[in-house]
Amino acid sequence: MRLRQYDSLRNFLIVARHTRLASASEELGLTKGALSHQIRRLEAELGFAVFRRHSRGIRLSPEGKDLLVVAQNAFDQIEDKAMELGGLRDHSLTIGVTTYFASRWLSPRLMDFMRNHPDVRLRIQPMIDLLDLRREGVDLAIRWGNGKWYDCQIERLFLCPAWPTGDKDAFDRVQKDGLDTAFADFTLLRDHDDSDAWSEWYERAGLSPKQRSDTLIIPDPNVRVQAVLDGQGVALNDDLVDQEIKNGALFRLSPVELSDYGYFLSYEPSTSQNPDVTAFMHWLKTVVAP
Repeated sequence: MRLRQYDSLRNFLIVARHTRLASASEELGLTKGALSHQIRRLEAELGFAVFRRHSRGIRLSPEGKDLLVVAQNAFDQIEDKAMELGGLRDHSLTIGVTTYFASRWLSPRLMDFMRNHPDVRLRIQPMIDLLDLRREGVDLAIRWGNGKWYDCQIERLFLCPAWPTGDKDAFDRVQKDGLDTAFADFTLLRDHDDSDAWSEWYERAGLSPKQRSDTLIIPDPNVRVQAVLDGQGVALNDDLVDQEIKNGALFRLSPVELSDYGYFLSYEPSTSQNPDVTAFMHWLKTVVAP
């Protein structure tokens, strides 16, 4: 069988990156109906479903995840070779990070890489949404979470368990009323609408699951830290707030933690063939190695 739906295959990659037909159709300049029709034609030719449809949208099928890795790598190699043949490749490297991670972990260590790789022009790009690397021109991103992303290649950099933090008033309420009672009234600060982090923590803490309406979405982690300091709610943080914990500005509210959370390297499959990216990744892993 020779695949004929190459345009639809490219559009499949864009839908997989967005995970929503609406945002993908906006990028492509197509209606949702037309894009959905293309995906169904592609699935008919392939003989398997690339997405599973459900009430909240779509998610990649197991076969779709496998196809995504191979197809993205192939398209990336074509684009990289075209840039190389056109003389557009240079030794510039763009790293996408949150300002939280950049200021609290990366920046104090960065000079070592620059001294050892003077030919690489390094650009640190502060980002809130670290999902769409290609659109942002990012070669490598460092994400916080549990590593369960399927839109790109993921490698663990280091584990950094997350646990609930609050101000002194929140800490006192937990000590006085107990975890369940206190958390029933706290405003939960989240990084985005569909984050599962708090739900996972509630489950591990053995607290009663509730549909929470008293939540506040703050995508920027530095702003979330400040919001906790200002008494606006409680947030999941990690050891990068160690200074605030030591000086008594923030308090750990429970020993229960999300032990599988931490910082992960995120990149497009073909990016690993870029020697500058490879050098930076190797340096990062050397820095965190025990």
